[in-house]
Amino acid sequence: MQVVSTSAAPAATGLRQVLVVLCLTEITSWGILFYAFPVLLGSIATDTGWSATALTAVFSAGQLLTALTGIFAGRRLDRHGPRVVMTAGSVLAVTALIIVATAQTLMMFLLGWVLVGVAMGAVLYPPAFAALTRWYGPDRVKALTVLTLAGGLASTVFAPLTAALVSRLDWRATYLVLAVILAIVTVPAHWFGLRLPWPERPDQNTEHVHSGPPGAIARSRPFLLLAIALSVTGFASFAVVVTLVPLMTERGISTTTAAIALGLGGIGQVASRIGYSAFAARTSVRTRTTVILVAIAATTMLLGIFTTAATLTIAAVLSGMARGVFTLLQATAITDRWGTAHYGQLTGLLSAPMTVALASAPFAATALASGLGGYPTTFVILGSAAAVAAALSLSTIPKHAPKEQHS
Repeated sequence: MQVVSTSAAPAATGLRQVLVVLCLTEITSWGILFYAFPVLLGSIATDTGWSATALTAVFSAGQLLTALTGIFAGRRLDRHGPRVVMTAGSVLAVTALIIVATAQTLMMFLLGWVLVGVAMGAVLYPPAFAALTRWYGPDRVKALTVLTLAGGLASTVFAPLTAALVSRLDWRATYLVLAVILAIVTVPAHWFGLRLPWPERPDQNTEHVHSGPPGAIARSRPFLLLAIALSVTGFASFAVVVTLVPLMTERGISTTTAAIALGLGGIGQVASRIGYSAFAARTSVRTRTTVILVAIAATTMLLGIFTTAATLTIAAVLSGMARGVFTLLQATAITDRWGTAHYGQLTGLLSAPMTVALASAPFAATALASGLGGYPTTFVILGSAAAVAAALSLSTIPKHAPKEQHS
C-alpha cells in the first residue's frame, strides 16, 4: 500500500489538536473508569452488603474483557482510524456506568463492569497510542510522552473528585455524576476532535525488512518472548502499586507514611517520562528494554529487603520512576521492532496478556503474601520474576533489525 505523501500529512495545528484531545480524554477515561472504583469500593460494599472480594473480582473481570476488546479494536483502528472506535467506546462506557450505578443485584453489577471493560479496550492507552503512532510518524515518541504525562494526572484529578462527590452523595449518585462528566467530555471530543485524515498504512520499509503479516509476527519467537517479558514485568510492577502500603505497615510503618511513599512513587512515575525521549535516542532497543526491566526487578526486590521508612520511600520513588518509563516502553515496543504498519492490531495482541496479568495482580500478590507469611518475601519473588523477564527480553529483537544494529 502506498504511503501517504508528505503534502497529505496532517498539519501541525491538526496534530496538536488531536494530542490535546487525547490527553483530555485519557485523563477523564482513566480517572472515571479505573481510578474511581478503588475510592468507591468501601461505600459500595457497605451499602450493598456485597463483599469487597466479590466487588474486586467483578472489577477484574471487566479488565479481562478489556484485553479481548483491544485485539479487535486495534485491527479496526489500523484500517479506519480512531474516531469511530473511540467514540463508540465512550458511548458504551457512559451506558455501562449507568448500569453499574443502578444495579440492584451483583449479577447486574457484573454486567455493567463487563461492558465497562469492553469500553476501556476502545478508549484507554492502546488505541490512543495507535492513533498518535500513525499520525505523528517519526515524532511519535514525543507525542506518546506528552500523552502519558497527562494520563499520569488521572488519579490526581479524579481520586479526590470522586472522594468529594461520595462524601456528599451516595456511590450510585457519584457514578451517575461521573457518567455525565464522561459523556460531556469524551464523546464529543472523540467525535469532533479526531477527524484528521487517517494516513495510509505504511509500507514494510527497509528499516523493518524483517516484518511480515501481523499473524506471522504474532506467532514469532521474538513477539511471544516480548509478550511474556512485558506481562511478567507488568504483573510485578502493578503488584507493587497495590501492595506497597500493606508491605510498609507490615514493617511497622504508619499507613499515613506508607500512603505518602506511594504518592511520591506516583510523582516519580510522571517525572521519569520527561527524559524518555532522550534516553530512547541514546540507546538501542535491546539496551533500553533490558535496562528498564532490570530497574523494575531491582527496585521491587529492594522494597522486599529494606526495612526503614526512609529507605522504603526512596525505593518506592525509584520503583515509580521505572514504572513510568515502562509505560512508554510498551507504547514503542511494536514500532521499534516491526514498524507502524500493523501497530494497532499487534499492540492489541501484545496488550492482551499484560492486561490479564494486571487484572490478576492484586489477588495473586495478596494470596502469595498470605502463603509465604508476609509481603517482603513476596516482593523479592516478584523482583526475581521480573529479573527473569529482563533476561528473556534480550531475545525479543527480530533478526536483521537495522534500527538495533545502528542505535
